[in-house]
Amino acid sequence: MNKKPSFKRIDHIGIAVRSIDATLPFYTEILGLMLTGIETVESEGVRVAFLKIGDVQLELLEPLSLQSTISHYIDKYGEGIHHIALETSEIEQQMKHIVEHGGELIYDQPRTGANQTRMTFIHPRSAHSVLYELLEKKTI
Repeated sequence: MNKKPSFKRIDHIGIAVRSIDATLPFYTEILGLMLTGIETVESEGVRVAFLKIGDVQLELLEPLSLQSTISHYIDKYGEGIHHIALETSEIEQQMKHIVEHGGELIYDQPRTGANQTRMTFIHPRSAHSVLYELLEKKTI
């Protein structure tokens, strides 16, 4: 019998924003969250800011261009929650399990995401209109 892969925790919640610089004061000054870093993920067309809240992070996603997926998302839905990221230590097995059970993935192979994670997304069509990111952190 095959063991069903499991998730470790919610790693972060992705929030689409037009401008990290314009949005950041709300999170750092009003909410008092700690900014832990900002990086650019060219492959996804985004600039990302990380804010720590307990053992979860908020991830602000700013589009790098009008062609970015995040730019299209903001045009369609406005700024706001974009995705929920679930951490796993076995991303390939998790992906296989999802597909075998009728789920649809956006990428059929893991891609490199922020902080050198391996990631993919479950398409909202097969997740009751929620975009879930699956991620596996780099082991040292």
